Amino acid sequence: MMDLDILKVRDASDVEDAVRAALAAGRPLEIVGHGSKRVLGRPVDAAAVLDLSALAAVTLYEPHELVLTVAAGAALTDVVTLLADHGQQLAFEPMDVRPLLGGEDAGTIGGMLGAALSGPRRIKAGGARDHFLGFSAVSGFGETFKAGGRVVKNVTGYDLCKLMAGSWGTLAVMTEVTLKVLPKAEAETTLMLRGLDAATANRAMTAALGSPHDVSGAAHLPASGLRGPCAGLAAGAATTLVRVEGIDVSVADRVAALRRELAGFGAVEAIEGEPSKAAWQAIRDVVPFAAGGALGAWPVWRIVCPPARGCALGEELARESGGEAVYDCGGGLIWLALPPLPDAGAALVHARAGAAGGHAMLFRAAAPLRASVAVFPPLASGLAALNRRVKVGFDPHDLFNRGRLHAMTEAS
Repeated sequence: MMDLDILKVRDASDVEDAVRAALAAGRPLEIVGHGSKRVLGRPVDAAAVLDLSALAAVTLYEPHELVLTVAAGAALTDVVTLLADHGQQLAFEPMDVRPLLGGEDAGTIGGMLGAALSGPRRIKAGGARDHFLGFSAVSGFGETFKAGGRVVKNVTGYDLCKLMAGSWGTLAVMTEVTLKVLPKAEAETTLMLRGLDAATANRAMTAALGSPHDVSGAAHLPASGLRGPCAGLAAGAATTLVRVEGIDVSVADRVAALRRELAGFGAVEAIEGEPSKAAWQAIRDVVPFAAGGALGAWPVWRIVCPPARGCALGEELARESGGEAVYDCGGGLIWLALPPLPDAGAALVHARAGAAGGHAMLFRAAAPLRASVAVFPPLASGLAALNRRVKVGFDPHDLFNRGRLHAMTEAS
C-alpha cells in the first residue's frame, strides 16, 4: 500500500474542514479509525487518509436508560469494558477481527457499525443495525447532518441508521453514534452434541431454534483434520453447540427441557460459565481459521444464506473446492476457508451462494486478490443503479472509500 497523507482530526469540526478541503481539491479519502478493517473489502482508491482515532470521547452513558453515545473513533474494547463494569453489553456480540485478520487492534465503534459484523447472538438479539439508534456524520457535501435519536420512539423519517450500518464508510463520515445497550445475562449454558454430520447438525440446530427455549446461539464445527483446538473443544471432532442465557432458574429450566428434545440426535453434554463464553467467543471470531493457525494462509469467505440451507451449501462448497467450513447462526452464516486459488473461488462461491438465496463476501485475502475479484456479490443492473443513486445522495463526488465495495465499472 502506497504512503498517503494522513489527516488526523481532533473533533467533528475538523472532519467538516477536512472533507471540504478534499472536496475542493478533488482528493478522495480513505476513512480510518484504528485501521483494523482496512484489509476488508476491495483496496480503496484514495489520495489521503482521514484518521478518526482521536474522536474517542464517551459523550453520554446512562446505564439505567440503556443508552450510550460515543464518538465514532472510540475503541471497541474500551466500550465493551465500560459496559461490563456496569453489568451491560452490546447484545449483538460485535466480532473481534484480530484472530482472523492477524491485526493487533479490535477497532473502533464507528468501524464496527460501518462493517455491521454481528456475532452468534444475532439470532436472538438482532444485528448491529438493530441496536443503532442515532448518529452525527459529515456528508460528501462537507455538511454535518444528524439522524435518529436516543430512543426508538423519537426516530422519525427515514431510518438512516439502517443505511449507514454495513455501508463500509462509503456514504458519510460518522463522528458520533448512539447505541442501545442491554444487561448481561446472569447465567449461560451451552449444550453440545458430538459427531453429527452437517445435515443432522442442521436439523438439530433448527429444532433448537424452533423450540420455545429462547436459544441465543447455534453453531456447528464439522470434523476436520486441519482445524486445531478451539477454546477447549476437541480438535478434529464434529461439534454442534446450542446456547441458552438468562437468569439462573430460567436457564436451568430451559436447558433441562432442551436436553430432552435434543436427545434424539445423540448424547448431550453441557458446559457453563467461562468455558461456554470462551467457546462462543471462538466461534464469533472464527478462531478455527485464525491467521496464525493451519489455515491462516487460506482465503476466507463469509456467506449468509437461509439457515435451513446453510449446511448443505457449506458441504457442497467445501467438497467442490477442497475447503473447510464453520457454521454459525443455525446454519445461516457460513465461514468458508478455501485452498489458495487464482480467483479465491469467487465465481464458484458467488454462484452457489446466490442460487441458495444468499450472498457472499471475500473476508480475508491479499490485496492484489481483493483488487482482481468480486469481493462482494456482483450487482444486477437495477440494484447497481439504486446503489448509485443512494451514493450520489450522500457523496456525489465519490470522496469516501472509493472502490471499496465494487470496481468502478461494476458500481456505475
